[in-house]
Amino acid sequence: MKRKLFCEISPWTFRLSVEKCILSRKIMDKLKMTRFAQTKSSDTLPVVVYRHNSLIRRKLGNTDLSLQENKAVNLSLAAPKVNGILIRPGETFSFWKLVGRDDERHGYKEGLTIAHGRPSRGVGGGLCQFTNLIHWMVMHSDLTVVEHHHHDGLDLFPDYNRQIPFGTGTSIVYNYLDYRFRNDSKNTYQITVYTDGEYLRGELRAAEALRFSYHINVRDEHFTR
Repeated sequence: MKRKLFCEISPWTFRLSVEKCILSRKIMDKLKMTRFAQTKSSDTLPVVVYRHNSLIRRKLGNTDLSLQENKAVNLSLAAPKVNGILIRPGETFSFWKLVGRDDERHGYKEGLTIAHGRPSRGVGGGLCQFTNLIHWMVMHSDLTVVEHHHHDGLDLFPDYNRQIPFGTGTSIVYNYLDYRFRNDSKNTYQITVYTDGEYLRGELRAAEALRFSYHINVRDEHFTR
């Protein structure tokens, strides 16, 4: 019989393991003295680098539709925390540094998640759609992705009017699985993002026009069993 990990013994040991990971990430951030983006502006920067809209409610087989409605709530809570954020030269964007804990105390609801390589449910579920959108926009710029976790061999939206390539999805868990990028340029960037009930809408903006434009091209993409 395979020996259980400490986090698998009981819900209590799992919670303890999670809190240990959260504390470890906070300590590491302080030791590294990373300059995180913290300043927000209601004035938008003049140059639109890239914009993308992500449909909030998607058809997912027999999945409980209430999880889709809850995801809409979760995205609407998180979007204002990120909207207007400026990423100045040398600064690092951290999703969780801006959004904070996605728990019931902060109004988040149970949504669709991935656990042990299969669809599951958990409080704050669906926020990976937020970082998916940010990552896709960042890929069209000269910003440097410094932390990006993939979903473990599972795509929650494999067939539904896909517009972006497989492999660009993100997996996040507060706060030790984060999505982060760093601004190594001399330009200042800004993310604007909001929900309108149907879509999560985002723009990556900049103070000055980029020297190059970026296009993502995927070839020979296919499934294997």
